Amino acid sequence: MTPSTPIRGATVDIGPARADEHDRIGRLTAGVYTAEGFASPDYAQQLADVAGRADRAELLVARDGDGRVVGSVALALTDDFGQVTEADDEAAFRMLVVDPAARGQGLGEALVQACLDRARAAGKRRMLLSTSPEMTTAHRIYERLGFTRLPERDWSPVPGIDLRVYAREL
Repeated sequence: MTPSTPIRGATVDIGPARADEHDRIGRLTAGVYTAEGFASPDYAQQLADVAGRADRAELLVARDGDGRVVGSVALALTDDFGQVTEADDEAAFRMLVVDPAARGQGLGEALVQACLDRARAAGKRRMLLSTSPEMTTAHRIYERLGFTRLPERDWSPVPGIDLRVYAREL
């Protein structure tokens, strides 16, 4: 776990998720994505399956001053879980979420930065992510952190769902 970090007036810990936090991460991720119109019922089940992705990705969480999980992201360093990597020196992250009650404090950026730091330390040269066109708030975070569109890697996991790919050199 990283030491407590002040982020826009709040103190948070960014670090690996514990198994006892999986239920909270699943409820938070599926709940937010569903409430904001970003998840079909099938995808909501995948979002809730934290144990399933913990086997394929490094789960990072943001914990508030009370130790409560207020954000999460799945970092894929060695697996195709990111679904957009094409080379061993690429990493990806997915399922970034911040509790709506904790937004505006920089938690999304802090989680992305933790992914970038871990990927760089693992010797990766590029970070990738895919996002729906409607996730405009997330796009602003990614662009602020130096990500640019990589349209040649755009893809559709299922018919009718088109995802945009962003990349950043590390």
